[in-house]
Amino acid sequence: MSISFEILGSPASDNALLVRVDSGQAVSRLLFDCGSGCLDAVPYGEILALDHLFLSHFHMDHIGGFDCLFRALFNRHQKLNQVWGPAGTIEIMHHRFRGFLWNLHAEMSGTWLVHEVTPLAVTTARFELQEAFAIRHDVGTRSHDGELLDIGTCTIEAHVMDHGTPSLAYVVRETTRTNVDPRRMAALGLKPGPWLKQFKQDATASDPLLVDGQSFPLAFLRDALLTETPGESIAYLTDFLLDDAAMALLSQVLQGCDTVVCETQYRNSDEALARKNHHMTTGRVAELATRAGVKRLVLFHLSDRYTPAEWRDMLEEARAVFPHTEFSPTWQIR
Repeated sequence: MSISFEILGSPASDNALLVRVDSGQAVSRLLFDCGSGCLDAVPYGEILALDHLFLSHFHMDHIGGFDCLFRALFNRHQKLNQVWGPAGTIEIMHHRFRGFLWNLHAEMSGTWLVHEVTPLAVTTARFELQEAFAIRHDVGTRSHDGELLDIGTCTIEAHVMDHGTPSLAYVVRETTRTNVDPRRMAALGLKPGPWLKQFKQDATASDPLLVDGQSFPLAFLRDALLTETPGESIAYLTDFLLDDAAMALLSQVLQGCDTVVCETQYRNSDEALARKNHHMTTGRVAELATRAGVKRLVLFHLSDRYTPAEWRDMLEEARAVFPHTEFSPTWQIR
């Protein structure tokens, strides 16, 4: 399995993040935020294959492109349409669904599940195209400890941050990979065969397992042959105050994260503005990356108050604290 990502949008404009988790057998597509114009360069087939939309908050630069997404998916019935966001998400999305005239929908179907995340709970509501999205069907509320869902290839967790309004910080963690080590198998004199498929499927494997005429206890084979490889991880952080409390929390949450995609609205010299507007600075973001021991920091969502020359200065400010900092490769700012 592997995680790949693409920052959508250009510097100093609306941005979003498209994450693909590839298991080798299937690809999960996760979209984080949906700013205006962000989907313009995404192939239509990729949009139709989207599995989940995760919203950080509802300021217009993070939701302005939703109508375009909704136009593509409103009547998708091959899979559930799922939206996640902070407190208020269900009411806001209901208004978005109802913001159109529905009189040609009788022969169409499409189900939308909207999940509202608060610090300790997730509340879910269902909306149906056949009902012109008029009725809110309450699915229920469940507790969570940070992890929102496990989709097999990966888990997604969310943490509620402060942007003057709740803003969700997301972390995607690929599932730990368990593989058979061919060198260990050869050392035991074993050859690949139908037994391997049975061995990997615990529910159907007999114990002991017969391999090439020899009988082996399953526990022995698992200890002898299986290796575990940690999966990759990526975090999406945008639009919140990175004060001391947030720094302490995220330094733990992001420990060892492979890639952190993080907003950098302000330069270090504008720290007062960052605090006033509940945003981050290059220096604070780089300090977080250092304290969390992440492998790579990718900056995005830059303020339009700065010139392209100043974008390069911002990159250097961050690299002075955390050298493995970059912008999106498509931005060509180095």
